[in-house]
Amino acid sequence: MKVKYFSTVAFLAAFFILQISSLAQKAPLPDEKFEKINTQNIQIVRDQWGVPHIYGKTDAEVAYGLAWANAEDDFSTMQELLLAGIGRAGKYMGKEGAVRDFLSNALGSKELAISKYETDLSPQFKKYLNGYVQGINAYAATHPKEVKVKGTFPITSFDMIKSYVFALSVVSGVAGSVSSIVDGKFDKLDVPMGSNSFAFNSNKTTDGSQILVINPHQPVEGPFSWYEAHLCSEEGLNILGAMFPGGTTIFLGANENLGWAHTYNRMDLVDVFKLEMHPDKKLTYKFDGEWHELKKKKARLKVKIKKWLPAITVKKDIYESKYGTTLESKNGNFYSVRFWANTDIRGVEQMYWMNKASNFEEFQKAIHMHATPRYNIMYADKDDNIFYLNYAKVPKRDTTERYNWKKVVPGNTSKTLWTEYHPLDFMPQNLNPECGYLFNCNNSPFNSSCPSDNKLDPNDYPYYMGFEPGENNRSERFMEMIPHYHKVSYEDVKDIKFDKHYPQTSTFIESVNKYTYGKVSENPDIIESVKMMREWDREADIESEGAAVYLLTFQYVFDKMGFSDRMFMSGVKIEEPLYVEAVKYAQEHIKKYFNKDKVKLGDVQRHVRGNVEYPIGGFPDMLAANYNKPYKDGKFQPYVGDSYVEIVQYKDGKLERLETLHPFGASARPNSPHYTDQMKLYAEQETKVMTLDKEEIFKNAERIYHPE
Repeated sequence: MKVKYFSTVAFLAAFFILQISSLAQKAPLPDEKFEKINTQNIQIVRDQWGVPHIYGKTDAEVAYGLAWANAEDDFSTMQELLLAGIGRAGKYMGKEGAVRDFLSNALGSKELAISKYETDLSPQFKKYLNGYVQGINAYAATHPKEVKVKGTFPITSFDMIKSYVFALSVVSGVAGSVSSIVDGKFDKLDVPMGSNSFAFNSNKTTDGSQILVINPHQPVEGPFSWYEAHLCSEEGLNILGAMFPGGTTIFLGANENLGWAHTYNRMDLVDVFKLEMHPDKKLTYKFDGEWHELKKKKARLKVKIKKWLPAITVKKDIYESKYGTTLESKNGNFYSVRFWANTDIRGVEQMYWMNKASNFEEFQKAIHMHATPRYNIMYADKDDNIFYLNYAKVPKRDTTERYNWKKVVPGNTSKTLWTEYHPLDFMPQNLNPECGYLFNCNNSPFNSSCPSDNKLDPNDYPYYMGFEPGENNRSERFMEMIPHYHKVSYEDVKDIKFDKHYPQTSTFIESVNKYTYGKVSENPDIIESVKMMREWDREADIESEGAAVYLLTFQYVFDKMGFSDRMFMSGVKIEEPLYVEAVKYAQEHIKKYFNKDKVKLGDVQRHVRGNVEYPIGGFPDMLAANYNKPYKDGKFQPYVGDSYVEIVQYKDGKLERLETLHPFGASARPNSPHYTDQMKLYAEQETKVMTLDKEEIFKNAERIYHPE
């Protein structure tokens, strides 16, 4: 079913740029002190799936190789993301890109990078970052016809940091607040994102092993999709996982000692303040009884209107108050936006140290940099530790006045001007529960294990935190399945991950049953189709005819009503005539395109790329998720789903097994043999076996070469 999964695509360059670098115009050059990378020290080893295993003596050499390999596979998407980072997207994307550029200007990304680049980043990480910069610059220089916007290369490490500041600001949720101000709408936008993560230790596994499931639910193609790579250096890197195109480090994955996953959380990280303006003095606002003048600057945006015309310059005013970035709404009011992400440039370095961590203590040290704004963390290691953390950088807000921090708060008093954030140790977390398992499916952080090991009380936290209020179909289904296993095997864990059922407690199904069991179900025009839905076993299997009717019926309802995927958690409420209309549409659709009265789900739902397609199962908000969009000939194709799967097993103090799965393949280039070679595996929910063992990787390599 196609739903409004991402409410502001223009700004959700958010999550992706968390792992990217950036392009820039003229800027200070912090890279001149670094030696030129010797590419003869770098080996890119492509395995049978085309996945790059990148080897170098130093971390910086590996970073160079990563940039080169990623560009070989998807330089086009890398550039789309890169251009969004520091205000040049308008030259490439036109008006939509200019919106991103305006946000970057408003957030002060450039100013922060200038003030903190030299002082806040470690020398070791700067060297790593410079290696990546050299790699992508070298690729651009040797493939000039692939460069989308002339004059944007070479880039610098300084440019990349500006891009990360912008990215992490958007991850915080600031894009919704800024667009609400500009549009004159002040409710914070709901931007749902989904993922699954599970961790098991020896208390719950049949063989005493530790198992981690990494399973983000993101778009399967484009800037929010995943790129898989293995990074290995003589300085301690040896990690396989995934990042978004243009990522400088692994965002989620595993090394020989530990692994981690991320899931999205909905913590309230951004606040909007309405300023009290002077009735006569322009750009003057009141704060604690005194009047202050707003600082003003101009954002100069380059916007491409037509391909054959040069970009035009558009100027936009941006202001600054005691609260931070300030904007004027179209109705003439002034609002400030405040959040922590545009005060710290170390987010990308935190990910680097997470990659290099070799034990729980080192991993804890890395995440306690507290330099990124959000994302739940699920962790497991070879030492039998499993750990869940509701990671976020939440401001310490005033509670004496009971301000509604989810809305607009007064911008005229120091009571609302917060200056601290809650430390990471304060956030909900669960370490080594006795029952031996942890899970998160974007559900409440207070439900992360078995009932006896959920010991935290939400009432012990401030009312403004923004925790997920409860459960969803995925978490309910996990809780429904796990009691059936006294202990789980590796194959049991895979069965749970790839499950395609809605739970018996599904709020969505219960809301639909109002119609399938009600008077409307007796309508002779739809009675047979309703009967199929009523008898459906809640499994979205490719052979299911009931699932096909469900898909078409509620595809119609969601499109017509503009529903978001939150409805799969809260249930749908529609008028009976619309339900009848939707079922009739499903029947007519099947007849028109398939010339039958019944079809299987796999006939309607297809996994597609290029001229390759396979039947595929799964539904929205299932453990094996699929969110559809129209394809052709009455068929639908997933555009969001199991965008990457990695299952890791440690046993007897070492890495025992590592399996992964990508929706399509290692390359986004249609002429590559790895453009579609994982599609059949994906459709059949079969993983591919991977390894960190160098001897085995070289022995079975498809190709070994230097980046040059």
